[in-house]
Amino acid sequence: MATGFEAFERDLRVATQGLSPEEINKAVAAFAKQELHSVIAEGKAPETFDRYVNAVHGAPEESYRAPGSILYVFSNWSLVINAVLEELQKRSPRKSGRFASSFIVISGGRVITNYRDIPADGEAIITNAQPYARKAEAGKLGVPRRRLFDGTKSALARRFTGVFRFETQFLSIKSGLHPLIPYLLKHSQGNRKDRQAGMPITYPSIVIGAL
Repeated sequence: MATGFEAFERDLRVATQGLSPEEINKAVAAFAKQELHSVIAEGKAPETFDRYVNAVHGAPEESYRAPGSILYVFSNWSLVINAVLEELQKRSPRKSGRFASSFIVISGGRVITNYRDIPADGEAIITNAQPYARKAEAGKLGVPRRRLFDGTKSALARRFTGVFRFETQFLSIKSGLHPLIPYLLKHSQGNRKDRQAGMPITYPSIVIGAL
C-alpha cells in the first residue's frame, strides 16, 4: 500500500480528476488551509509561520496556480527559547533567586516577551541583566566555570541539532534596553582597556539563529 508522499499524490490525483484548472487551483488552496488548521489545532505546529504560495512570500492560498506549491515555514522560537531559559534557570546561582529571574531575550534590537514575533529566519540573544553575570559564568558565584551559559549552549545545541545554531558570546549591550544595562565598572580590573573604571561590562550571552 502506498504511503507518505505517494499516497498524498495518489489521493490528490483522484480528488482532482475531471476538474478544470481553476477548480484544481481552488481545491489545492482549500486542502492546504484545511491541513494547516488541522496541524495547529492538534498542537503539531505553532501558530507562527511564513507562507509561500508559488514562491511568493505572504501570498494568500487562493492565489495558488498549478503546478506551483504552497509552503508553510513554521517558527519554533517559543519552544527553543523557553527550553534555553529553563536550562539557564536550573543552572543559575540560587542564593536569592534574583539572578534566575533576570534573564532577558533580545531580538530585533529590543527586549521581547512574545517569542512568536521573531521571524522564522531571525535571531535571538539571551543574557542576564544582573551586573554579576560575568562572575557567574566565570565560576565565582558557586556555579562551575562556563557551566551556566556555555553549558546551556552545548546542551541545547545537542537537543536542537540541525534546527537551530547556538553560540556563546560576551556582548556589549546598548543602553535603553533594560534599566540595569549597561553596568559601568566602579573600579579598574587589570590593565585591559575594557576593564577600566567607568567602562561598560560585556554580558555572557547565548545567540540563537535558525538554520
